Amino acid sequence: MIMKTVSISLNSIDKVKSFVNDITKFDNDFDLVSGRYVIDAKSIMGIFSLDLSKPINLNIQDTEDMDEILKVLEPYIIK
Repeated sequence: MIMKTVSISLNSIDKVKSFVNDITKFDNDFDLVSGRYVIDAKSIMGIFSLDLSKPINLNIQDTEDMDEILKVLEPYIIK
């Protein structure tokens, strides 16, 4: 299984809420990796347990709708 990793920023409560709403529309598995912690990106409580002042890596399980996922996630991705 191929995985794509992007760096994202979730530095406000509103951003976290909209991020979770956006990715729950997809059936894929999403993991957030911060240091040694790996949490389900669809878990709003899990996200709030991370240090949100720093960029977080988002692992996306590869799928045929990767382009659509990346378009939806564009506001959160750090270029």
